[in-house]
Amino acid sequence: MQGFKISSNTTDMDLKVIHHFLTNSYWAKGVPFDLVERAIQHSLCFGVFTNNNEQVGFARMITDRTSFAYLADVFIIEDYRGKGLSKWLMQEIMRHPDLQGLRRMVLVTADAHGLYEQVGFKPLAKPEGYMELWRPDVYQVI
Repeated sequence: MQGFKISSNTTDMDLKVIHHFLTNSYWAKGVPFDLVERAIQHSLCFGVFTNNNEQVGFARMITDRTSFAYLADVFIIEDYRGKGLSKWLMQEIMRHPDLQGLRRMVLVTADAHGLYEQVGFKPLAKPEGYMELWRPDVYQVI
């Protein structure tokens, strides 16, 4: 996409930008900086950058790169929305060589179903088989 680039090099990620967005998001409100840093170190990350290397978007796959991946923390900074960046980001994620041939990819979203459907995600085929241990306030107790 003209004027932008995507990198999956962890050292390119701007931890301050990522943490600022996530700690104010509905899904990771209050997440401590050190947890964001550790999550990035242990995930396959994708950053969206302007040609001036300003980070404007992010996503990460928590994966074994063999059979399973969980998509998390997808965002485009508000000033850059409406330019097709999230769609482009998802297309690039789905093309990444380390994510080919996986048996299952999952994600959780409250409001972006249409975006993920464009790259093949669907509602759970057998939701009765899924279980969770959910602690939505975990960042408030750390």
